[in-house]
Amino acid sequence: MRGRTPPPELTDGARLAETRERFLTAESVDPHLVRDTILASWWRSRRGNVAADHIDPAYVRDPDPDTPLIRSALPVLRSLRDHLDGQPISIILTDPGGVVLTRLAADWDLDRHLDSVQLAPGFSYAEESVGTNGIGTALEGGRPMHVFGHEHYAEHLENLACAGVPIHHPISGKTVGAIDLTCWRRDAGPLLITLAKTTADQIRQALLNDSGMREFALLQQYLRACRRTSGIVLALNHDVVMMNDYARQVLDPVDQAVVLGLAAEVLTSGRPGPVVLDLPIGGRVRVQCRPARAGDPLAGGIVTVKPAGPVDRPRATTRAPVRATPTTLPGLVGSGPLWLRGCHQVEAAYDAGEWLALAGEPGTGKLALLRAVHHRRNPSGVFHVLDAADAAATDWPARVANELAGDGTLVIRHVDLLDGRRARALTTALRAHRAGANRPALWVTATLRLAGASAELLQCFPRTVEVPPLRHHAEDVHDLVRLFLTKLSPDGRLVCSPEAMQVLVRSSWPGNIEQLGNVMKKVIQHRRTGSIQPDDLPPECRTVSRRLLNPLESMERDAIVQSLLDASGNKAKAANSLGMSRATIYRKIHEYGIVTPTP
Repeated sequence: MRGRTPPPELTDGARLAETRERFLTAESVDPHLVRDTILASWWRSRRGNVAADHIDPAYVRDPDPDTPLIRSALPVLRSLRDHLDGQPISIILTDPGGVVLTRLAADWDLDRHLDSVQLAPGFSYAEESVGTNGIGTALEGGRPMHVFGHEHYAEHLENLACAGVPIHHPISGKTVGAIDLTCWRRDAGPLLITLAKTTADQIRQALLNDSGMREFALLQQYLRACRRTSGIVLALNHDVVMMNDYARQVLDPVDQAVVLGLAAEVLTSGRPGPVVLDLPIGGRVRVQCRPARAGDPLAGGIVTVKPAGPVDRPRATTRAPVRATPTTLPGLVGSGPLWLRGCHQVEAAYDAGEWLALAGEPGTGKLALLRAVHHRRNPSGVFHVLDAADAAATDWPARVANELAGDGTLVIRHVDLLDGRRARALTTALRAHRAGANRPALWVTATLRLAGASAELLQCFPRTVEVPPLRHHAEDVHDLVRLFLTKLSPDGRLVCSPEAMQVLVRSSWPGNIEQLGNVMKKVIQHRRTGSIQPDDLPPECRTVSRRLLNPLESMERDAIVQSLLDASGNKAKAANSLGMSRATIYRKIHEYGIVTPTP
């Protein structure tokens, strides 16, 4: 791509860089200096509390190499790589959520840089993860998008240029992924987006050739199942979901999502036997999944659903869409889909007597969720907790043996903190317990961060459920705030104003639910009646940083926030009051993700 006329937005990089810096420090910007689509994406990134000073994409999963999209796209992408003939352009394929599925090598320097910013398989480059970029912004807008240099929201992407194009399924029309071409900013040219569009069209045609037979086979088997039963019938694969009228009438939208999620898991696992499922909205059903095939390739699955127990509420013949019902687990609130899904999975594991590992960031509520499930399912039973942080104590092996000899529920917290020797000892104890005769009815669970635990130890737990960070179910902040205020101010004399709630919802909460609870405790120390206003919130609520600060950093952040508030957002006055230069306060505002009112 060298030697071509650069796009207009590359000809004045210094002015664009200055505009981006002014935007990130909450100063007014001239909208004529940045494209409308980029400015809109910057605003979305800011409202989503995306970090601008570092790259923090979520690692979602190891990509499945045998999906229809990858099978159709890989020959096209390999042909494109051959035609580029060594040009330093990386070819990237993602799923519809922006998770990188595959990346074809460009040159060593570019690949090393992409690894450093985690633009690699398994990581999400959705706009909500890394801000404005060719992949996430194209998927967010649903159309081709090129992002050059300083147009990126995150500063570590400023030396790159990328062109992303959504890939639409040729039959269903829905977005199934995206193709992205990324190169060094200095090598970018106007043909980059054209090349990406052509590649997306070729992948779409390959999908059509591959999917026609599969979709037809799935439709035939779905219609056959509908003729054989008057009950609930669904059909699904990676691209299509079909359900009969009875399913739409009987299953609420939340129930539909849970049944489809379970069906997808069962079909992926290759164990199509019937599964008994408690629906979130009420009722118990038996779900039977049967693979649908078009020759050797799997075309999808046929799902039938039948009642398996008493229904907890009447069902109407027609029903308008409803909002997800909050969880009914004792002591918990929340209606976010990811949170509800985690609650349901833990309850299902308890009902099946299946040992469980619960993974998630610190403060997400792992222990509270396990305790709630235990109290709902076994209210008279004993709830035991062991903390692996205490494993260095001399009596730790005896405590483990004593707890395994009991009944009820046992939670072993922080198993990712165990070193190799202690992890092996715990693994041996757990295996011996499971193999023992006449052992008591004990449900054993473990909690851990998303990574770092012994693989051998995790083999003792057939299933791992992830508890989402609060930023991934921010819609539950309203209910959580009300819950905390009810506990801290049971007389109901303290409420949260809409303005303060808006500040709380837009915070990134790196400490998750635990941090939100601590914030409410700080608020009630000086405000015990009336309405909580934004000024009542501690300085940490004025930042969008995605990391927890150490004590010294927290003190510096709090001082900067207070000075900015005292100066009505005037950075020069705030810097002067703190005895630091304006350049330093700009850097600190950027580093801590501080959001303040404009002067």
